[in-house]
Amino acid sequence: MTHAVTSMNTKRALARSLRNAMEKKPFSKITVTEIITDCGVNRKTFYYHFQDIYALLKWMLQQDAIEVIKNFDLVTDFEEAIGFVMKYVEDNNHLISCAYDSIGHDVVKSFFYSDFITMTTKFIETKERALSMKLDEKYRAFLSKFYTEALSGMLMDWIKDRETVDKETVIDHISKTLNSSLTDLIKTYGFAA
Repeated sequence: MTHAVTSMNTKRALARSLRNAMEKKPFSKITVTEIITDCGVNRKTFYYHFQDIYALLKWMLQQDAIEVIKNFDLVTDFEEAIGFVMKYVEDNNHLISCAYDSIGHDVVKSFFYSDFITMTTKFIETKERALSMKLDEKYRAFLSKFYTEALSGMLMDWIKDRETVDKETVIDHISKTLNSSLTDLIKTYGFAA
């Protein structure tokens, strides 16, 4: 087994131990000792891979985000992609809440941002092809960032209020807004492809 594979397996084991611990107690009460004892590695191994428990939590969320992205087709099904991310949040409510409380709104938002920037860029490109038009590259990049900020912000608002805000309504409103505004923008500012 290569060093990279061994290292990844160790990181995953540490993440599993952290996830298990987070099911039993608040993140702020979890220690490195608990994590290393649970997964059977020593303290030096933990600190070889992660600076602290917060770094492990961030890495774990990043890995989850990668898995979320792998599970849907970003190019053709925007609504399903948003729904899939929202379902991940629902299924991992405790984890997301712990992360939100311990590492903060901005850090959690940044994980969603990295997922959504790829999704919005591909969605814009798909819409351009459907309309047989192209946007200026800089303007496309601006729109990707603009829509990604909006999506990330809306998702963070939904995380805060998901008990009172219907997921399907959020998906519907985002989809309507994105589809209609993007179509108008491409038609107004695009050029023939």
